Amino acid sequence: MTSAQHTTPRTAVPRMAVPAYAWALALLALFALYLVAQDNGAVLASAGDLAHEFFHDARHSLGMPCH
Repeated sequence: MTSAQHTTPRTAVPRMAVPAYAWALALLALFALYLVAQDNGAVLASAGDLAHEFFHDARHSLGMPCH
């Protein structure tokens, strides 16, 4: 005699539609994080010393080593 196996139905995970502006904001946030965390003048060299010092101070305020 075989025993009947009880199976539980799988519930489908609902998909969420992500608006296009959310992807644009995510890319902008990643670029800003790159500027603060990693850029040592490669992108900001043409912006001048003010932008470099602003991001340099932002690194220090976030506790990231920069030199």
